Amino acid sequence: MRDLHNLTRDEAYALIHADGGALEELFDAAAEVRRQRTGRIITYSRKVFIPLTNLCRDVCAYCTFVRTPGDPRAHTMTPEEVLAVAEAGRRAGCKEALFSLGERPELRYPEYQSWLTERGYQSTIDYLAAMCRLVFEETGLVPHANPGSMTLAEIQQLKAFSPSMGMMLESTSPRLLRPGQAHHACPDKVPAVRLHTLEAAGECGVPFTTGILIGIGETLDERVDALFAIQAVHERYGHIQEVIVQNFRAKADTRFAQWPEPEPLDLMRTAAVARLIFGLQVNVQIPPNLTPDHYGALLRSGINDWGGISPVTLDHINPEKAWPEVGRLKQVTELAGFELRERLSVYPEHLRENSTLWQAPSASRLGGLADAAGLVRREQECW
Repeated sequence: MRDLHNLTRDEAYALIHADGGALEELFDAAAEVRRQRTGRIITYSRKVFIPLTNLCRDVCAYCTFVRTPGDPRAHTMTPEEVLAVAEAGRRAGCKEALFSLGERPELRYPEYQSWLTERGYQSTIDYLAAMCRLVFEETGLVPHANPGSMTLAEIQQLKAFSPSMGMMLESTSPRLLRPGQAHHACPDKVPAVRLHTLEAAGECGVPFTTGILIGIGETLDERVDALFAIQAVHERYGHIQEVIVQNFRAKADTRFAQWPEPEPLDLMRTAAVARLIFGLQVNVQIPPNLTPDHYGALLRSGINDWGGISPVTLDHINPEKAWPEVGRLKQVTELAGFELRERLSVYPEHLRENSTLWQAPSASRLGGLADAAGLVRREQECW
């Protein structure tokens, strides 16, 4: 296989269908690009997961996180609850506080808007911004906000105490908005809305995590289209720090309970194509807890990061899939010939090169934790 650091769309269409010997060549090429980019280092972030609210105006067919008002499992965390979780994370050596939540529930549920108004907040993003500040000031953890689609003004509001942010693009296929499909009746999953958020983050200079969700009804070529859409935004702004290739997992209490799940080899092939599309520019991750019996093999696909791992909290988006124990993650990574290092919520290249980042008050905390390479100082790593 020739040097594919700058993969064309047509080449990617061909590779996403690779099997047999062509698949082995794809993995080898992706691994070589990773070697040139990060050598033997595979990273993860030690985090605490804060599910600020599980109300949402979207009704994705695969989501078990979202609840509606009146459901006894519906919950919006109070500041006291937020601080209790964050403090537990601090005691366990976490550096990142990942805030995940439903998208714009106040636009669908008047009672939730009243809950916000009674407490002095105009919107969910307004409340999130306040909780990010509270966690940073009270615990020193660095927030990473993942609230879904955002406007430029909302990103600017959050960035003071959330120096990095994230939102999964998931797909750019408009077919998935049709009745019976994964994103039907989900206004925040319209591809143009998601891409606008990526662009707004770029305009604000925010280090941003995004990615695709595979196995929700998209074609293989549509996966390539979504990856190239991310690449196009990154080429304009240079702010995409990480692309996640995440595999759909069926959940019993969802419309997609019987939907087929992608095979590990399909996941690996897609990640390898992503590695070649983004070349030396962007970090590529697969969440290890979603492929618990095979996650060591995923390293063949050219990924260089395991994402956020929590020693304290569940993966509230996939609660049935426990995080791997960090010591075990380290062992599996080393058996594959790599060294596991703890990173911060902002990747090393953005700590070094993103001047906008250092305007955020919380960025000083990042600087105090980072070594010369931009990773967590070895004396502060937790195993």
